[in-house]
Amino acid sequence: MSSTDTYARFYQVIRQVPQGYVVTYGQVAELAGLPRRSRLVGYALRQMPDGVNIPWWRVVNSQGRISPRGLDGCDEYQRILLEEEGVAFNDAGRIDLKRFGWIAD
Repeated sequence: MSSTDTYARFYQVIRQVPQGYVVTYGQVAELAGLPRRSRLVGYALRQMPDGVNIPWWRVVNSQGRISPRGLDGCDEYQRILLEEEGVAFNDAGRIDLKRFGWIAD
């Protein structure tokens, strides 16, 4: 399977995450049929072509945190987008995955 096909599978999963919910990198990989490939999900999001319309901000790490990207303002922007959808963060900057975690049908 090519990286293009793999990335497309990840993007398809992420497109399904409804507003107000989050999914972890590991869940995306699992739902795409590629368990234990959570890092590859991160690579796919970094390589996302312009014009691809997926809610990338709904993907968080397994601790319910925004993963640092090393780009000024990007992490804060992701938090703003999530909060605008009603996702809450605790004082430690974590999202309660039991409350806001998406469970695929």
